Amino acid sequence: MRDFRAALAALDADGIRRKRRVVSGPQGPVLDVDGEALLAFASNDYLGLASHPKIAAAAADAIRRCGVGGAASHLISGHHEEHERAESALARFVGTPRALLFSSGYMANTGVIPALVGRGDAVFSDALNHACIIDGARLSRADVNVYPHADMNALEDLLARSSARNRLVVSDAVFSMDGDVAPIADLLALCERHDALLLLDDAHGFGVLGPDGRGTVARAGVVSDRIVYLGTLGKAAGVAGAFIAGDADLVEWLVQRARTYVFTTAMPPMVAAAVRAAVDVIATEGWRRERLDAHARTLREGLDGSRWPLLPSETAIHPVIVGANDLAMQLMQALRARGLWVPAIRPPTVPAGTARLRISLSANHSGDDVRRLVDALATLADETRTAA
Repeated sequence: MRDFRAALAALDADGIRRKRRVVSGPQGPVLDVDGEALLAFASNDYLGLASHPKIAAAAADAIRRCGVGGAASHLISGHHEEHERAESALARFVGTPRALLFSSGYMANTGVIPALVGRGDAVFSDALNHACIIDGARLSRADVNVYPHADMNALEDLLARSSARNRLVVSDAVFSMDGDVAPIADLLALCERHDALLLLDDAHGFGVLGPDGRGTVARAGVVSDRIVYLGTLGKAAGVAGAFIAGDADLVEWLVQRARTYVFTTAMPPMVAAAVRAAVDVIATEGWRRERLDAHARTLREGLDGSRWPLLPSETAIHPVIVGANDLAMQLMQALRARGLWVPAIRPPTVPAGTARLRISLSANHSGDDVRRLVDALATLADETRTAA
């Protein structure tokens, strides 16, 4: 039997063992973390919707009308009218014929990719894609071709040399650890040239980017039946789950063949009702995206010329690269001592030597909140430089 204690000790020695922290109360800029109030820059609640009263009221009303559980899979008796309404609202919002709800983004990718390609087919995956894309590609049993991050020349070369019967290019639309946006128009052009489908995981762009928050595809101004659009609903939307949107026949194929849709209990109808309310809030409360953009400018201007580089980002994700795992952890603890929670991200989530502080901004932060973070980072940069 494996010696788990020794294996855990090895994680400790490498500085990559994770620890759960217990949060109490509602999500917001200030979180009760293990009994301590911290100003948090650690959440994916980019628009501040996780505790939005309209969305909470929609969920509460659905509980009264529909109960709590989904009770069955969608293809048995679990497909509720609230699921149908949420899917219609999502499809209208992102401008596609049809959408399909999944219980999580991870389940969406690990179900959709194997439903689209299999043995004899080929997947072309960006080197920095999320783990759920990597796992979905492996589960498909298709040939997996990994191209260097956002390298369109390398991708074109791989596509040109492929003799696979079906080709699927898959990419994060916003890369969760770097905050950069995929070259969507270029990806689509290559897919059109080489007869491939394009799956875009817009987990961190849906609700934040594009006109009215409609996502990175709308931001790029492209429309195509080749695009399979994936958005998650537990980040900017503030709820839970994910959806796939695209061509009606393609979505119907996923209803029939995506195993993580077919063989799981439907999400609770109350969640679907909350999703529908969240879509309305995203569309009508544009000031939230404006405030998020203002916070990003404050952060970038405040850290300009800092000791640690801030990766370029037009999103709510702003990584501060520090390099060593132990330094990232030291900075995280030093910020916590100042009442700030900014997570340290280490391998294997990011490549070795690129440990970082991952700053996530929210529309619910105030300008003073962001300036407080900038001041703390500037002070720590001076202190660590002096100590070195």
